[in-house]
Amino acid sequence: MEFKDYYQILGVARDASADDIKKAFRRLARKYHPDVSKEPDAEARMKEVNEAFAVLSDPEKRAAYDQIGQGFHAGQDFRAPPNWDAGFEFSSRGFSNADASDFSDFFSELFGGHMGGMRGAGAHFSSRGEDHHAKILLDLEDAYHGASRVVTLRVPQSDAHGRVSLAERNLNVNIPKGVREGQMIRLAGQGHPGIGGGPAGNLYLEVHFKPHPRYRAEGRDVYATLPLAPWEAALGATVKAPVPDGTVEVRIPAGMQSGRKLRLKGRGIPGSPPGDLYLVAEIMLPPADNPKARALYETMARELAFDPRKGV
Repeated sequence: MEFKDYYQILGVARDASADDIKKAFRRLARKYHPDVSKEPDAEARMKEVNEAFAVLSDPEKRAAYDQIGQGFHAGQDFRAPPNWDAGFEFSSRGFSNADASDFSDFFSELFGGHMGGMRGAGAHFSSRGEDHHAKILLDLEDAYHGASRVVTLRVPQSDAHGRVSLAERNLNVNIPKGVREGQMIRLAGQGHPGIGGGPAGNLYLEVHFKPHPRYRAEGRDVYATLPLAPWEAALGATVKAPVPDGTVEVRIPAGMQSGRKLRLKGRGIPGSPPGDLYLVAEIMLPPADNPKARALYETMARELAFDPRKGV
């Protein structure tokens, strides 16, 4: 996927004010609108202009785009890193996936379904403040025990000229035991201030887990690799396995193969009912880095009638 330089498309500087962006859009719309333009590529150019304006005219999307686009140039190969939008605080203004489909794959990669957040019912017809939304990353272990964490959010702000910057705010958040990926934590009154003294909106924190070298979660179920020595897998053994909430003794049946799963019922993320923990066997070979080790491997090669490719 190619990186799109929205500033270049509109022909404005990266520090352009909101008025500069509006003026550039109007000028280009007069030039490329399909109803009036005689340019051969008017429809495609107008689509690009609309997409660029949709991002740069919105302070929140502009701030996120500026952050992720640092160091990229138009046409450069681009792929958004996982969880790039974690820690941004957005209002409920946004695009649905259907809206995003009107624009490029680049736009959909960044903003399709990300910026919508939670819509406060009646937000435009009452004095209640707008609900805000942010994605946060937690350690999987927090779901097992619950925790109190300080969460830092980046909040897009506009100055008097419509130029966008990011401010930070820190919040003390209680992480409930048993929280799942995708679950919303509601912070009452932490959204946008109300109008005319009305109550503030809420802030919804969407939980995601940080990448972990051993664990991954699917709903309440958790999967972990279980390294085994060849003799443990071949002969069977009882081993101690680290799990997110401590250590557990596991009986390994003889003839264990890499990729086979052992299910520990109820040892996944707590809940009603709790999830299960699946230990996925991974057989690790000792290195043949000394004469004795090499001799053992050579003895096995001679005396064991074993062909791992038989039948393949």
